[in-house]
Amino acid sequence: MVSNQVLQNTIDGIRDISHLELCVMDADGREVVSTSPVFAEAGGSIPEFAKSPADSQAAGPFQFFKVFDERSLEYIVVVRGESDNSLLIGRMAAFQVQGLVGAFKEHYDKDSFMKNLLLDNLLLVDIYEKAKKLRIRANTPRVVLLIEAEHSAGRERDALAVMQEYIGSSAPDFVTAVDEDNVVIVRDLSLSAKEEDIEAFAENVLGALTEAGIAQARIAFGTVVNELKDLSHSYKEAKMALDVSRIFYEDRKVIAYDQLGIGRLIYQLPIPLCKMFIKEIFKDKSPDEFDEETLTTINKFFENNLNVSETSRQLFIHRNTLVYRLDKLLKSTGLDLRVFEDAITFKIALMVVRYMKYMEQTNQ
Repeated sequence: MVSNQVLQNTIDGIRDISHLELCVMDADGREVVSTSPVFAEAGGSIPEFAKSPADSQAAGPFQFFKVFDERSLEYIVVVRGESDNSLLIGRMAAFQVQGLVGAFKEHYDKDSFMKNLLLDNLLLVDIYEKAKKLRIRANTPRVVLLIEAEHSAGRERDALAVMQEYIGSSAPDFVTAVDEDNVVIVRDLSLSAKEEDIEAFAENVLGALTEAGIAQARIAFGTVVNELKDLSHSYKEAKMALDVSRIFYEDRKVIAYDQLGIGRLIYQLPIPLCKMFIKEIFKDKSPDEFDEETLTTINKFFENNLNVSETSRQLFIHRNTLVYRLDKLLKSTGLDLRVFEDAITFKIALMVVRYMKYMEQTNQ
């Protein structure tokens, strides 16, 4: 169904041109939108007109015109006036509303199709049959981008509305939402399927969201697919990338599925296996017991690729102090972070602990 705001804008525009008052009612005579409160008397005549075979009819100072959605009566356009001019304007208004009904029906048919396609709810034969009816090309490179945006109380516009306006109705891209939390963009890559171009588009989207007052947003995207039927794979990848980025890459606003590294592997590990691994590495000691100074030292040491001199310089401590801290960690865990294999084990263990904490909080 066409939104009331669109209908209101349409009849307001026609009123400004024709200087005639207009109203749109439903088949029961209830007002949907109007340009003036002069149509109260018209509602009583609508039910009888709706049942009649006539497409238009005059009743007192009003002209009635039917608008159909296929064979179902959708709206009655009412014009106040009995002249030939009002009859012409009424027919033009009904034609305009009829066009809106068709356009919105096609849009929502596409929206429903895309949602079911992304959620893998369609049979293969249905995908190509419906795509043909909706004039959606089947063999075009595409990628799914998933937008996670924080919603502020009292804000009038949400991320979906901003993206629908940003992309526009005439673009080959498609915007929808499969749940209450995230917005999906199905990006057409006919011109370029390079990852750097996808990332640039994602950055532009972030800019548009920021300008609209949505500063807290993150975008993840899957791999490029060349067949419409494979869009659900790209969507699942984008969804995983968004989840993994929350755990391991909180500082990154744009992340691709193929940039997840070891985080993707850890994310797919069962929790019992993670617990066994952590117990094997740390024995009875929990990583939560490390003090802030130790954790800062460890993270800075990893950031500097196990370089003792550079790490001590950035921490503003003597080299011997850093060596002392690393030796202390070696005694408590049995892992020497100056040894590459031990450093890798420790790094993975910290990531596993972060993953376990995230899953515990999520399942509460």
